[in-house]
Amino acid sequence: MNKLFQNSAIRFGFAVLGILVLLAILAPWLGTVDPAQMDANHINTKAGAIGEFNGIAHHFWMGTDSVGRDIYSRVLFGTRISLLVGLFTAALAVVLGAGLGMLAGYFKAVDAVLMRIMDGLMAIPSVLLAIALVAALGPQLWTVVVAICIPEVPRVTRLVRSLVLTLREEPYVEAAKALATPTIQILWRHILPNSLAPLLVQGTFIAASAVLTEAALSFLGLGLPADIPTWGNIMAEGRVQFSQYPGNVLFPALFLVPMVLAINLLGDGLRDVLDPKFSKRSN
Repeated sequence: MNKLFQNSAIRFGFAVLGILVLLAILAPWLGTVDPAQMDANHINTKAGAIGEFNGIAHHFWMGTDSVGRDIYSRVLFGTRISLLVGLFTAALAVVLGAGLGMLAGYFKAVDAVLMRIMDGLMAIPSVLLAIALVAALGPQLWTVVVAICIPEVPRVTRLVRSLVLTLREEPYVEAAKALATPTIQILWRHILPNSLAPLLVQGTFIAASAVLTEAALSFLGLGLPADIPTWGNIMAEGRVQFSQYPGNVLFPALFLVPMVLAINLLGDGLRDVLDPKFSKRSN
């Protein structure tokens, strides 16, 4: 643990993510009003203005949008959506990819068929595949997670397969086979534990990609419904009046950029610490 936090990238990534997680948890208390609440008297209010919001004294820290919703509260609640999408997408992609990768790497008969399917999925642009899946399944949180996850599964599968092809030739695996250890136990006790470090690093990069993809889908109107406060939705609603009210787009972007940067730096730091071969190459 001490070795992990000696890495500056990991420290920075954890610090930024920790702040964002706190903001997401405390959003109901830090947010000044309901993010879906509208006030026709305060449409496109400038950032920093003070007034009454539905009859209650209010400070518009980031202004309001074109229908009178408080952008500050919407950005805070949008942090929750981005974190959930990144976490669930990474977890689901890693679990599915690890299972398929171990099957492909350990069983040659399965490898021939499964990897051709994975190659076919990788041939489709990930954003286009996500758009098609969301359009087919409907704009809900779980459908967005599944749509972003499926294009990532082949990448995890190929990573785990390459690890298993090497690990299955190790002496401890050969010894387990000689002792007639069931295949499922070999995969669970010997193969999987030795694949966790690369999977953890890959998971962080998937989470960062998922946050960006969700924002892009919502910005295009193909992600979560417009009434749900996500950073992509907020920027999509503000882009029409960007020249007059740039803060409607810039404020959510000021949260999106640090989150993606922090997750990527965390992944880079974990790779440096957990992958001895990479550390040697870097030195």
